[in-house]
Amino acid sequence: MPFLGQDWRSPGWSWIKTEDGWKRCESCSPELGRESGQCTLSRDLILNSEDEEIFNNEECEYASKKRKKEHFRNDTNTQSFYREKWIYVHKESTKERHGYCTLGEAFNRLDFSSAIQDIRRFTYVVKLLQLIAKSQLTSLSGVAQKNYFNILDKIVQKVLCDHQNPRLIKNLLQDLSSTLCTLIRGVGKSVLVGNINIWICRLETVLNWQQQLQNLQMTKQVNDGLTLSDLPLHTLSNILHRFSDGWDVVTLGQVTPTLYVLSEDRQLWKKLCQYHFAEKQFCRHLILSEKGHVEWKLMYFTLQKHYPTKEQYGDTLQFCRHCSILFWKDSGHPCTAADPDSCFTPVSPQHFIDLFKF
Repeated sequence: MPFLGQDWRSPGWSWIKTEDGWKRCESCSPELGRESGQCTLSRDLILNSEDEEIFNNEECEYASKKRKKEHFRNDTNTQSFYREKWIYVHKESTKERHGYCTLGEAFNRLDFSSAIQDIRRFTYVVKLLQLIAKSQLTSLSGVAQKNYFNILDKIVQKVLCDHQNPRLIKNLLQDLSSTLCTLIRGVGKSVLVGNINIWICRLETVLNWQQQLQNLQMTKQVNDGLTLSDLPLHTLSNILHRFSDGWDVVTLGQVTPTLYVLSEDRQLWKKLCQYHFAEKQFCRHLILSEKGHVEWKLMYFTLQKHYPTKEQYGDTLQFCRHCSILFWKDSGHPCTAADPDSCFTPVSPQHFIDLFKF
């Protein structure tokens, strides 16, 4: 009876049981077949017709499984997650459930690939990817890492196509490239899932993405209709006051001279500072001009270096404290609580990471 291992990592030899013990019969692969050419045993002499049929069936099944594994491994665009709208977050084994939910499993199963197409969730997903790049990349499984880079590739291609949010992606790629450089230089100091060449290839891909974004040219749209410059001053001022990110204010101020003047308004920057930071933080980093006025714009960017700003997202994941379920807000989940809305808590990107720390 021939023995053929089903493990794809096996050398691919077949074995035959004799009076002296098990002996190698024939190699399944051409390379190993050449090495075993010196073997004096002949499969035709050793196997009868029934054993020959069993051997051929097992050999075909093994080759089929190996081709499937190789196809899955080489197809970098394959995404192995379930596209579910909610998952149960359990941190320990119970009688009903065995095992626990990891960060990689949650990343695989929740539908982040479709979430990046939703303008309300785009910034949220990018921030989550950035936090994973900074500290949790090596904690992801091999499949989760593949999905991570597949989603990141979709995000980069989306930005290159529609020219929206390039600054966010540049910051993400900068953090990711720094992490990859550190991991590659310190190989051996930390456990990396996969061969070191895979990580080097990933770094080269990230550097290529950075170069593409660096060469991105914004095409000027030709429109004979109403433009931003045609709006009244108070409307333009209201638009600027809607921004919660100072860099967005600076970027919009570079469009026209009128917008630049409005973007330098001291009251605008004062409101931004009051929205993101506390008064105690103002006192520690107070910046005054020669005339004794507070430089609110300069203070904003100074405080931003020392303290985190408030995060604002159009849509986020929600966590049900009653059911311990993580879900997208618009899809909901089968909650058993009497008042489900009172059990829901918005999950920030950092909270998402903390949910899976054990």
